[in-house]
Amino acid sequence: MAEARTAPETAETVPQRLLAAATRLFAEHGFETTSVQQIVDAAGVTKGAMYHYFGSKDDLLYEIYARLLRVQTARMERDADGGAPVAERLHAVASDVVATTAANLDDTVIFFRSMHLLHPDKRTEVRAQRRRYHERVRALIEEGQAAGVFRTDKPAELVVDFFFGSVHHLGTWFRRDGELTGEQIGEHFADLLLTSLRP
Repeated sequence: MAEARTAPETAETVPQRLLAAATRLFAEHGFETTSVQQIVDAAGVTKGAMYHYFGSKDDLLYEIYARLLRVQTARMERDADGGAPVAERLHAVASDVVATTAANLDDTVIFFRSMHLLHPDKRTEVRAQRRRYHERVRALIEEGQAAGVFRTDKPAELVVDFFFGSVHHLGTWFRRDGELTGEQIGEHFADLLLTSLRP
């Protein structure tokens, strides 16, 4: 029987290694004081390899958050567009965004701490992506309001801003070794959101 061989290292692992190294270094030393050389050394690649995938340190910072936002958006669209009643769909979306934020807390904290340092074009792009996410959640609330499932005396936009303000605040207090897991906190947050929307 032939000996099993491990798969050769693929080019796709290089950006993953760069992002992992950048995330760790940005968390430990800050975005401004981390050099490109430190990142490539930690990732075990050359500067040429980095610039093949990322045009600048800015691009690394952008991708740290953008990759999480892509995952959250795909999961949100799956839950929001499902066939369940609107309250169940909103609950699934709300609990998931908290759980995925908690699971990727370093990425979120680094980005919000350093977003103002991004090139304005990148900053605008991220804000537009987040706005599209928020608008889809607002549409769910408005759907529930139109169906008489949710109260109508609170503007959906205000509810969305209130909820996501709490989510973005997770980085200041959530601890992985705390009493509650990210999934449990997600369930609590979603329960609180749905309770606040009851007629």
